[in-house]
Amino acid sequence: MPSVWHAGVGSPAEHRPKEEPVVSQDRSHTASPPAAGVSPSEDTGVPRLALVTGATGYVGGELVAELLRRGWAVRTLSRRRDRAESMSWGDRVVPAGQRAAAGYVEVHEGDAGDDAAVRAALEGADAAWYLLHSMGEGADFRQEEARLAGIFARAAASAGTHRIVYLGGLHPEGEELSEHLASRVEVGRILLDSGVPTAALQAGVVLGEGSSSFAMLRHLSERLPGAIGPKWIRHRITPIGVRDVVFYLAGAGELDPQINRTFDVGGADTLSYAEMMQRYARVLDLPPRPVFTAPVTTARLAAHWVGLVTPVSHKLATPLIGSLLHDTVVRERDLQELLGEPDGGLQSFEEAVLAAVRTTDTRRWRRTLVATSAATAVAAVSGVLATDTTSRWYRTLRKPSWMPAGAIFPLVWNPLYADISVVSALMLDDSRVAGHPHRHRADACALGANLVLNGAWSWLFFRSHRPRLATVGAATLAVSSGDLVRRAYRSAPERGVLLAPYAGWTGFATALSWAIARRNPRLNRARRSSKSPADAGQ
Repeated sequence: MPSVWHAGVGSPAEHRPKEEPVVSQDRSHTASPPAAGVSPSEDTGVPRLALVTGATGYVGGELVAELLRRGWAVRTLSRRRDRAESMSWGDRVVPAGQRAAAGYVEVHEGDAGDDAAVRAALEGADAAWYLLHSMGEGADFRQEEARLAGIFARAAASAGTHRIVYLGGLHPEGEELSEHLASRVEVGRILLDSGVPTAALQAGVVLGEGSSSFAMLRHLSERLPGAIGPKWIRHRITPIGVRDVVFYLAGAGELDPQINRTFDVGGADTLSYAEMMQRYARVLDLPPRPVFTAPVTTARLAAHWVGLVTPVSHKLATPLIGSLLHDTVVRERDLQELLGEPDGGLQSFEEAVLAAVRTTDTRRWRRTLVATSAATAVAAVSGVLATDTTSRWYRTLRKPSWMPAGAIFPLVWNPLYADISVVSALMLDDSRVAGHPHRHRADACALGANLVLNGAWSWLFFRSHRPRLATVGAATLAVSSGDLVRRAYRSAPERGVLLAPYAGWTGFATALSWAIARRNPRLNRARRSSKSPADAGQ
């Protein structure tokens, strides 16, 4: 799947009367030839103007940088000017109201669903790149994507745009596609039928630092020692490095005006998702990642698993997984024959991965997990050292009839400590990945305070012999645990659900501590050494 871009909403545009068509090269699509004398050239000294939608997305941002290197003047359609100015090419943005020269960017503020804004953005554009993909859900999702594509197609035809370039997804022919992949195909057809020569590029998994597809692959490969997945993780995929897909996107804007068709684009290797995880681990010198298949795993369950383990939410993972339900392989390389290859040739999977992680700390997750595990272990050991269920004081306490047997407590606490370690590591690592240092520090402090309270309860109860004070400590721990669950849920709902039993158990511990304190009201430190309350059950 390609990376994720944003989409707007609005009303449809007017239709343009059709001109005499020329014969297309694929699927009987037709395209109108550009009007004579309209297309600027280097000979006239007038820069070529490119409109890029989705320019503040990952691939769109990389495409703008490449077009600037190639001497285009670029116009972006963005909802917010400051978003465009924050991109790597933000220093090339001209002041509002000015036209961009070659190598510069002008920002047209507007919504992709506003037909007037789209028509204004396309005015004078020689070529337009449509990189808007919505990751919404529901019955209206495909209709909305088709509506936005229709607005753009009609506006481009009305403006006399010479070329549309679109990036969709690789897909098999003759199979029922996932909702999102089918929508990509439909958008491509709308643009191909627009009357404007269109190059609809179709790519699989894009390997790049800011690609959501790559983020899912990277974090699954780094964080899991192995994987059990559905049988479709064995389906074949032709991934492509972001450098290569941007090369073909930029080059497609200069294709012959007679060309109106789809093009498959892919990297040098075709392999399964399971092989991608294993080769990712190998190229980064991680331990081998065994991968097994389980026929009972559903796409929805897999999306929630991705939401738990990676920074990619289950809502975003759903369409990404949808592209894995089929073989998504390159069937032709016609665009490669027309445009050639990037310098150095197409990147191999390993080369694309190394380029994508060149500024990434791929060992940070391991260090974070070690740190949270060590901190949790200290709290657990502290509690164990203070606990003495064989003491005369403890044995003679009156206890409620609903108190679990002593053997139950380690059976509950050991999984809970593992739960705390893993969920906290995921939460803390993701806050760093997202670039939220303040949240990271706050979450780390909340975890530290919780573990201190966790270890302190046993000392208050077993060593201080003060059930009422231990009840206060347990209640404080329960509140802290609830806050930790809230923070985990904010990181990913699945993590909050997974950590919720910890808050529930500490709440139960509070009730148990209070019940013991109420049944033993006359306990005090002076009498504990000489007089014991009656046994439980008296």
